[in-house]
Amino acid sequence: MRPELKEYALDLLFARSFEIARKTARSSEKERTYLMKTVPYISGILEPILEQGKPAITFIELLCDYYTNIVNAKANGKKVVMTTFCFDPTIFYAFSNLVPLTLEVGSVICSFLWKRGSFDFMDFCTEVGFSETGCSAQRGTLGAYLSGTGAEIDMVAINMGGVCDTNGNAYSFAAQYLGKPFYGLDYPSELTSNEVADYHHRDFRNLIRFIEDNGGGDFDIDRLRELLNEKIIQDELTNELEELQRLVPNPVPGLFHMMIYACRYTWTGDKKFTRLLREMVEVASKNAAKGISGLGKEEKCRALLIYIDNFAFNAGMFQWFHNNQVSHMGNLLTRFFPHNAPYRRDVPGTCYRIDTTDLDTMIDSLADINARMPMTRTIRGPYDAPNMWFEDSLSLAQIYRADCCIYNGTPGCRNTWSNVKLIMRDLERHGFPTHLVYADAFDGRVESWETTATRLDEFFNIRGLL
Repeated sequence: MRPELKEYALDLLFARSFEIARKTARSSEKERTYLMKTVPYISGILEPILEQGKPAITFIELLCDYYTNIVNAKANGKKVVMTTFCFDPTIFYAFSNLVPLTLEVGSVICSFLWKRGSFDFMDFCTEVGFSETGCSAQRGTLGAYLSGTGAEIDMVAINMGGVCDTNGNAYSFAAQYLGKPFYGLDYPSELTSNEVADYHHRDFRNLIRFIEDNGGGDFDIDRLRELLNEKIIQDELTNELEELQRLVPNPVPGLFHMMIYACRYTWTGDKKFTRLLREMVEVASKNAAKGISGLGKEEKCRALLIYIDNFAFNAGMFQWFHNNQVSHMGNLLTRFFPHNAPYRRDVPGTCYRIDTTDLDTMIDSLADINARMPMTRTIRGPYDAPNMWFEDSLSLAQIYRADCCIYNGTPGCRNTWSNVKLIMRDLERHGFPTHLVYADAFDGRVESWETTATRLDEFFNIRGLL
């Protein structure tokens, strides 16, 4: 790894970057215009974010606070738990001495902010023995922590290890390399049987004991109830945004999706995230009342991403959508399947309910939430089995009246690459033109954004979508 990358701890670099962005968001138009001329390197991502108005400022503040907490963890007597994006962090915030650190969020930030992305961090993972075919979503920042260019990790705890083998292997490797305690929750083989639910509930209780045994501090039952009650409100607000997206044109700006899942993986249950969602609903509702799209211009096409977004430098994909008047209808990461979601199917047991009656019902609720997190629910078996990838993608495309579907992923995602051509075939049979992106969502060396954009141009024009 280049020595200059070790000059600043990655978490500190993130925290300071968002602190500057927060000040920029509060500046006058004249001040901002002048600033953008002096920092052209980051203006390409900062400007489209700030164009989202009040939600953008709140979003920047949330990420600033998140990384500031990580930077200050040791000084505040707290331990840092490394975890994955498919692990709802509510349980961590119920402990008095614990600060969660989610690798994938950092990988997205690196891709958005810097032309160099996180290539050096990915390569360092390979240098110390981790597979180069592992998912770039984890490797994008894992290398920073393996090399000591980041916060000291105290423990590693993940969800869904068996659903995504490269995800599970990345965190297991990290725990062994760093010599830290590790806990991996099993994933549910199916969602509707009492036997599987009971196993998952007991597994979650073992996780709580693991955190207690490794110095996570006191488990605060009242704090857990407060977080879950706030989470109920957050689900209702997210559902309201989902309902608004069913309108034509779609009044929800595309970047809102990225903001939702980034904060869902970092601040779920916190009142600051609730404030962000309320601001988003306000913006989208005003657009809907005026009959305008979240693009701020005419909506020509509606695209559903059946896996993840492409996180090219300066939010290239989101900018391409905006410039070509394509509404982003969300992706797999923005759907969490609470029982009252407008996209749910009425199959008992496939969605979660939050019950705050007592400690047992709260722990069971947390386990059920994690069993239905993105990928854990949708990418855990045969793509065409009930309540899995194809059924979820098809129903979402129909509910939101998508004109086409797009697959973005990473070469390391063997669970999806093993059957992506099959799901494309099936979606096409149901009338949804589907495009396969061969890029790596986090690693621009696999396919440049310019090449990806050219192929998107070709797909949308040949299929008559624009």
